[in-house]
Amino acid sequence: MLVTLYSCKMRYSFTGGEKGNAKTVQVQFFKVDAPLAKPTTGIVFTEALKDIMQNQGKLELITTNADLNFEGQITAYAITPVAIQSNDQSALNRLTITVQVKYTNTLEKEKSFDQSFSRFVDYESSKNLSSVEDELITEIVRQLVQDIFNRSLSNW
Repeated sequence: MLVTLYSCKMRYSFTGGEKGNAKTVQVQFFKVDAPLAKPTTGIVFTEALKDIMQNQGKLELITTNADLNFEGQITAYAITPVAIQSNDQSALNRLTITVQVKYTNTLEKEKSFDQSFSRFVDYESSKNLSSVEDELITEIVRQLVQDIFNRSLSNW
């Protein structure tokens, strides 16, 4: 079995990423281009993307001339009611974050993409957004960076 895996000449990480011959990754700062977003959302997202590429992708993070490059911006940050009760009050609200990602694979150009990713989390409308916002952002960002990792290194 090991001979078969080796003969495929793919570098597959058992943490989930197929990185080919890539050894380095560059993650540029994702600026917030959504008026309602917390200013720290870009930092949280950028750092989470760096972490997943280093930890799951086993790639070295560098600042220029990387094999793989990620850039983009947070394009939407919306709060919408999702469960209206009989008294026309919302029982649940939904926080949705959308990020536009340009991924450049300098070694295998056909795997590059420019794509929008969106995720959401619902929360009880009885809770004040400011008291749960950081937790919601963290959860959504975790889902987004996993989607981006899967799309770029697992080709899902």
